[in-house]
Amino acid sequence: MFIPKTPQYPGKRRQQRTSRFTAKINSLILKLQHSRWLSPSWLACIPLTAIIVGVWGFAAVAQENAPPLTPEIVQGYLNIAWVLVASILVIFMNAGFCMLETGFCRQKNAVNVLAKNLIVFALATLIFWAFGFSFMFGGENPFIGGGGYFLTGQSETYGLSPFPAGLPVPLLFLFQVAFAGTAATIVSGAVAERIEFIAFLLFSLLLVGISYPITGHWVWDSAGWLAQAGFKDFAGSTVVHSVGGWAALMGAAFLGPRLGKYGADGQPRAIPGHNMSIATLGCLILWIGWFGFNPGSTLAANEQIPYIAVTTNLAAAAGGVTATATSWFKDGKPDLSMIINGILAGLVAITASCDSVSYLSAVIIGGLAGVIVVYSVGFFDRIKIDDPVGATSVHLVCGVFGTLMAGVFGGANLIVQILGILSIGGFTVVLSTIFWLALKATVGLRVHPEQEFEGLDIAEHGMEAYAGFLKDDVGPGLGSSGSSFPGKGSSVSSRY
Repeated sequence: MFIPKTPQYPGKRRQQRTSRFTAKINSLILKLQHSRWLSPSWLACIPLTAIIVGVWGFAAVAQENAPPLTPEIVQGYLNIAWVLVASILVIFMNAGFCMLETGFCRQKNAVNVLAKNLIVFALATLIFWAFGFSFMFGGENPFIGGGGYFLTGQSETYGLSPFPAGLPVPLLFLFQVAFAGTAATIVSGAVAERIEFIAFLLFSLLLVGISYPITGHWVWDSAGWLAQAGFKDFAGSTVVHSVGGWAALMGAAFLGPRLGKYGADGQPRAIPGHNMSIATLGCLILWIGWFGFNPGSTLAANEQIPYIAVTTNLAAAAGGVTATATSWFKDGKPDLSMIINGILAGLVAITASCDSVSYLSAVIIGGLAGVIVVYSVGFFDRIKIDDPVGATSVHLVCGVFGTLMAGVFGGANLIVQILGILSIGGFTVVLSTIFWLALKATVGLRVHPEQEFEGLDIAEHGMEAYAGFLKDDVGPGLGSSGSSFPGKGSSVSSRY
């Protein structure tokens, strides 16, 4: 019997085939979804793989036109990488100085201290770029450099060999400007809590733009007269730290002590810092940054780096231990501020000879510096040099001591070391005195007593570091804030 078939249309047949194909695809996707191959982590690898393949192909094409790599070029790239990292570590030390100095000062001056430490590196960068770098490394004059201002010179202008034998000029500048900023930051701590903001800014420009690069040229430029005489200061115990310390000492002397620092009998009073937590954090940041400061001064990626890092660390540790023991013995209790300054004293002292002394010598140098700094702080208090953070004791005294130790343990000529210390110190004192006196005669150095009593945060910046927080209200001589200036009928001096 004939059974008629339902007519099949081409469009309908295609639709049926498409439906079957879609069903198979959906079934396959459903199976894959229950497997680990289409998990989110694997799906994320697909675009990443495409990027890697694309970049690899681009690099392969670019490599065809690149000059062949030689051992010298590879070494040059390694030098660049290491000195760049070291430069960043030294620049990051500014955060350590910010925390340390702010913690050692009273809370009513916290904004002022932070502002000074932040802006000083910006100013140092600009003035060192314009003039300081050229004064320090340009030309062949044994007293002062010159030429290639604003980084316009070639490698030869600054005494560098062309890459890859030498560092690129911008990289040497970046490393050296970090050191220059450190010298100016040292001054900030010694003059804290009573200096006019504008006076500090102008002095920083003069120090980094004129004084620091001239004495730096004597030692770190091959044409410098102290370099020719054999003076040794590997990473700056004198060039950086004692120069900053001498400038700080003169600033503290011209400013005079803070209100309330000395009683009617002339005896010094303790003015405790408001936040030892951030002061301790600042010390640790500086400790870490010193691994760029000292090892980075090799200006090359070589086998000296780990050795210098170890001598640096040993000296810091020894300084912290001996300062703790000394303050415990001297005052009956282990003073945290002395522990902090002991660590920094060890770091400053080892900086001159960290590349050439033995491990035992590093411990001796750091340990002696830890003892010296404790008694140095008391000495400056007795002669009425008010240094809120101990910058003169840490950087000046221990910088001089460390430079001498380079002649005792580091193989340098002790007579030349003494000559270098005296000449650099004398020059810095004379020039700093001129700068401070010129500023005193023009813009003035010290804030008004009412402003000092109120605090420089409000007087100089119109803001508080801890707005909305409860403040200690026990007077500026003993507490961390101070309230307001004395009322009518009383005087500042009668309150202390």
